[in-house]
Amino acid sequence: MLTPSALALVLLAAFLHAAWNALLRGGANRAQSMAIMNATLGIAGLALLAVAGLPAQASWVFAIASGVLHWIYVALLVVTYRSGDLGETYPVARGSSPALVALGGSVLAGEWMNPLGIVGIGLVSAGIFMLAAAKGRLHAMNLPWALMTGVSIAAYTVVDGFGVRASQNWLGYTAAIFAFVIAVPAWFLARYGTAFFKASAAEAGKAIGGGMISLAAYGAIIWAMQTSAMGAVSALRETSVVFAALLGAAFLRERLTAWRIAACCVIAAGAACVGWR
Repeated sequence: MLTPSALALVLLAAFLHAAWNALLRGGANRAQSMAIMNATLGIAGLALLAVAGLPAQASWVFAIASGVLHWIYVALLVVTYRSGDLGETYPVARGSSPALVALGGSVLAGEWMNPLGIVGIGLVSAGIFMLAAAKGRLHAMNLPWALMTGVSIAAYTVVDGFGVRASQNWLGYTAAIFAFVIAVPAWFLARYGTAFFKASAAEAGKAIGGGMISLAAYGAIIWAMQTSAMGAVSALRETSVVFAALLGAAFLRERLTAWRIAACCVIAAGAACVGWR
């Protein structure tokens, strides 16, 4: 069961996660923005690792696996955002992960959900896909890429749930994960050279800010998964799609229709069920 402090922190992480995705979606060159964001994450992860120290050796294999899965996630995310607006692509990418994480947590960690928790996760997932279908344009998207992104999210979430519990140092484990991300900008640098990173001050500022926000958001999730069920944390984290829809309407000129509002209400109901389980 989620404590009130964990519940509040995960919801804050959901907002922060939506915020950095909005920054990425609003960027002029999304691959460049992602490279700069990940350079920020990698440098911040290395710096934090120097301060927090290494996690317990038992967690290293999880940190390495998570780092690789995050590389895959980043690549899929950039491809996914090449079609559809934030309010469509973001929900599809996130919508499949809560059920997958709950299944993984149940089978691998014995975190079996009670009926109210199962209903909650079902409502969150249903609402997310309602939000994705709000414009009736799912057929126009590269849906397989978005769904594969969701699978990668579920995979690294379950790995990190086990990893942080073996780490004896959640901050060091978080730092270790993001230290691996430095490989993403290194790949862009090797492939395209330094010219690839020459963004305007405004674009670079958004990407750097997005990187720091991403670090804070996922750090909060790592902290929560130390003692809370992975499925519950994942479902509450994916309420970020509600924040994404609102941010998309406010800053990216995306329409917030009655259908999208109804979908947000379904997600909120699901989050309430998970929060009270």
